[in-house]
Amino acid sequence: MESAKIISRLPYSEPFLFVDEIISVDENSILGSFRFDENLDFYRGHFRNNPITPGVILIECMAQIGLAAFGIYLIKDETDRNVQFVFTSSEAEFLKPVFPGETVFVTSRKIYFRFGKLKCEVIMETEPGEKICKATLSGMITNQIVP
Repeated sequence: MESAKIISRLPYSEPFLFVDEIISVDENSILGSFRFDENLDFYRGHFRNNPITPGVILIECMAQIGLAAFGIYLIKDETDRNVQFVFTSSEAEFLKPVFPGETVFVTSRKIYFRFGKLKCEVIMETEPGEKICKATLSGMITNQIVP
């Protein structure tokens, strides 16, 4: 499955889509990227006069690439428009901030994928390869939109 097809099947749109590109993907891992445009609305208030990307947005970016996009790839032809990955848990460690205009690279490695549940070790890095955040993320497939 090609990158554009995976991204088109994600249940997100701007301004809440945090995936620009899927660089590589196979049965065990995925690598994707996203550039945090300096005009994103949350920068206006986080923090005044010294904006950084909120941690919750970094986790969302990691989950969109490392769980949702990866899960879409793993279920391949079974994917239809009603299937979504719901984020279920996170244990994260933040190592450095992400500033407006920075591009991040997210690598996710599968721990397991069974019974519709995906658990991964996910790392977010800067272009030069410095770790920003590392996390263990989990999600599950649902055919329903959870209220």
